[in-house]
Amino acid sequence: MLDRRTSPTGVVYYGSRLLDAAGVSHAFSTRRGGVSPAPFESLNLGNPTGCDVVDDGERIERNYALLQEAIGCGGMERCRLHQVHGADVHAVRAGMPFESGMKGDALTSDDPGRVIAVRVADCVPILMASDDGAIVAAIHAGWRGVVANVVAATMNQVRERSPRSRFVAAIGPCIGFDSFEVGVEVLEEFERAFGADAPVRRVDEGKGRVDLREAVKRQLRMEGLSDDRIDTTDRCTFRDADEFFSHRRERGVTGRMCALIAPKGRGARGR
Repeated sequence: MLDRRTSPTGVVYYGSRLLDAAGVSHAFSTRRGGVSPAPFESLNLGNPTGCDVVDDGERIERNYALLQEAIGCGGMERCRLHQVHGADVHAVRAGMPFESGMKGDALTSDDPGRVIAVRVADCVPILMASDDGAIVAAIHAGWRGVVANVVAATMNQVRERSPRSRFVAAIGPCIGFDSFEVGVEVLEEFERAFGADAPVRRVDEGKGRVDLREAVKRQLRMEGLSDDRIDTTDRCTFRDADEFFSHRRERGVTGRMCALIAPKGRGARGR
């Protein structure tokens, strides 16, 4: 299970002992310990799309600075994406420029001088690292990304970059099975992707629920990661309102958490 951690400045986040063992700085953020006011209180790391109510950009950047300082990555460049619920993966390479804002849903990196990050507010954040911490990945997986298998796309890229490495993964807080009600079309997508034992439960009137966390865990297993190399948590972003933002619970007007990670090396430290 992931560990709940609090920095000296009050930033609350979750960490993985598997990623600690790889020596990489990382965090799955919560909503606690930042400077943003309601309805984004307080560690808000992104604005909702298409809403009139937004947080101030300078406060968001201050919140990122607080989180990065909490994990020993203060002042490091943050690489990010324009997330589109797909399976495109982009590479951050040491010594080469990176253009933040490209469309995609996963990043890989071998640059210990930069941190990579994905944003979430119910979707599944996944962080990965090679055993030696030299290469890492950050993945955003909503239901469309799970069906598109962004996990496999990311594993393909890290294996190309480091073919002899073994990897560990951590699945961060996301919307839980009991809270994620969907329509029949989503259920059918998962049944096509996962077969007869798809991680879904049908209920009345054709609706049902999807277990995104279990779906991601199965995809990691399919990529060769055994259960002892996968960290996870039972925290639910929809249910646990004191700790997490939730797009679904707040009907869109809410903040964002993030998952971020940096390779082992200069500027990065494990716990």
